[in-house]
Amino acid sequence: MRANNSIHLVIAARQRHEHARAKAIAAMHELDRAGATLTFEAIARHAGVSRSWIYTQTDLKDEVRRLRDQRRTQPSTPTPTRQRASDDSLRMRLEISNRRNRELAEENQRLRRQLACALGQRRDNDRHRPVDQPKTDRNSVTIGPS
Repeated sequence: MRANNSIHLVIAARQRHEHARAKAIAAMHELDRAGATLTFEAIARHAGVSRSWIYTQTDLKDEVRRLRDQRRTQPSTPTPTRQRASDDSLRMRLEISNRRNRELAEENQRLRRQLACALGQRRDNDRHRPVDQPKTDRNSVTIGPS
């Protein structure tokens, strides 16, 4: 009868699991201390473990979420009231941006029309050019004012 050596496999698997957990926890805390974004992908990459394995570890998932929430609730330096943009100021900036967008759209349309006219004129000139006349430089097109 053969000896049952499966205990060695169980012990090795347990050690591998604990080693992976230790690496994942260390990676999570290193990334947190460094101020990096805590994502499961970043932690897995930093620890050298699979992202899907981290998802199976409930306590690790909870710790990641706790650290994320802690970062969100930490008060940043609030902007003084006098320096905050008012609603009227933001509306004015939006109005100016919208006006500029309309102007740029109109300018684009005007330039497209000019280009179409210039290309049409060039095509007409090429069509009406005598066969024995050499071709002119086809790379330059001058577009005049509209």
